[in-house]
Amino acid sequence: MKILSRSFSAEILVLQGFPVRLRDSCFFRDKSGYPEIQDNQTLSLIGNRSGLAGAKSSLFYQAFRIIQEMRDATDNLYPAIAVWENVMGAFSTNDRMDFRAVLSAFSDTEVPMPPSGRWGNAGMVRGGTPDVCWRLMDAQYWAGSRRLARRQRIFVVADFGGRRAADILFKPRPMLPLPPPCGEGGRAAAEGDRTASFETGRQIPVIHPFQCFRMRGAAKRQEETAFRNSFGLPTDPFPTLLASDVTPFAFWYEGDPEGGCIRFLTETESERLMGLPEGWTKYGADGVEIRPLQRYKALGNAIALPCADYIMAGIYEVLADRAGKEE
Repeated sequence: MKILSRSFSAEILVLQGFPVRLRDSCFFRDKSGYPEIQDNQTLSLIGNRSGLAGAKSSLFYQAFRIIQEMRDATDNLYPAIAVWENVMGAFSTNDRMDFRAVLSAFSDTEVPMPPSGRWGNAGMVRGGTPDVCWRLMDAQYWAGSRRLARRQRIFVVADFGGRRAADILFKPRPMLPLPPPCGEGGRAAAEGDRTASFETGRQIPVIHPFQCFRMRGAAKRQEETAFRNSFGLPTDPFPTLLASDVTPFAFWYEGDPEGGCIRFLTETESERLMGLPEGWTKYGADGVEIRPLQRYKALGNAIALPCADYIMAGIYEVLADRAGKEE
């Protein structure tokens, strides 16, 4: 994770691992000298699952200390809203007690485990300060007709100034338009094309994303049918982009399967699958072109843009409504 804030008034504090240049217009990196929060690998289903006790994810408590010190220094004015984003594995690490610790830290109370013993994909802790809600969001369902990669992430919203967390995280609102993908020569891809994440030209591509996580599991268990099914279908979403690996897929043009190949996503295609503008990770803040390996790593640690847009739109609504009432 990195600590970022919308403005110097620190109205919003976001705890998340943003990729290079993501939302530079809205956030700045913390300059206070506090330790930088790095990532959530110890909570990942792909990682070592050591949970909040892990050397990296335990920095969550340092991040929360910063929130508390900011509020103490501003007479409990800022941050008014905090957003915590993490991998789905945070629901289950350490016998599901890690997520309980996160909710308890935000709500400043002992949050009990659900009667089922499992955390739901959405919920709230209400009654004290701040007002806390959480929701599991999968980027593949937040793109309209576009094709995005599967990316399940937990979002926790803590509202220190009222009971608006549910309005931010649960209220239906229109999805913001995504940057249009480009075809040959930089032209926009054909409208309605069922694989609009890729350059289309005149021929219709057929794409079978390999489900490598399932593939490895089926091979380990020696399950032949599951192994064959892991080679994917044209309707399958692309699996979650990882910082440590690049997913292969089968590609050919409709009517010409023998002319196909197996290849990997390009950096631009990976940006499209995250809902980002093309070239978003190509250059660093110093204008120097970033190496492909580092671009893949940044995108594998990124937040899908449609999910971030939805939450930031909700925050804007509640803050604008408050500002209007104060006037």
